Amino acid sequence: MHISADAIICSVRPHGEVGAIVRALTASHGLLGGYVQGARGRALRPVLIPGNIVKGDWRARTAGQLASLAVDAAHSRSHLLGEPLAVAGIEWACTLTATTLPEGHAYPRLHSALDGLLQAIELAPAARGWAPSMARYEALLLSELGYGGGDPAKFEGTDGALKTMAANRAALIAHVLGDRRTDILAARERLVDRLKRAVA
Repeated sequence: MHISADAIICSVRPHGEVGAIVRALTASHGLLGGYVQGARGRALRPVLIPGNIVKGDWRARTAGQLASLAVDAAHSRSHLLGEPLAVAGIEWACTLTATTLPEGHAYPRLHSALDGLLQAIELAPAARGWAPSMARYEALLLSELGYGGGDPAKFEGTDGALKTMAANRAALIAHVLGDRRTDILAARERLVDRLKRAVA
């Protein structure tokens, strides 16, 4: 297997002394995992941040083998690391994606939506500019996985987004998170708490 594609970094899990297993979302090949040698070194650490876009090169001898992954930076969002609300939004969107999507299945609409959401978080001066996009992304992910979606009328404004996200939460737990919910819902609760404080 050999795949070269632009990808959105969704998760980075340390593996061994210096490497990491990275999962990244591509437009044509879906979510792909790969082992990055030297991932925790000075050169790659700022590249392998969830939300960043990389040019990835996956290589594996067989389809079932974990691919080796080489990455080059394409677009960095590391300048947002000092913004707690933006970090919470990126963390949740990427964690949700990495946790729920099966590997190797293309979801072009989700890729486009995640890319747009991350751009909105990066560019919008306040959460009001991207909170509805977060609610839409959750609803789209549920829909793409076969579990319906939220009411589009509820997406207007931050208050509407929060109401829709509350409804999405129950569907996410029931249909796609399962036993993993304890591990990743903390990221969502941080985001919701910060969104509520931002509009208080």
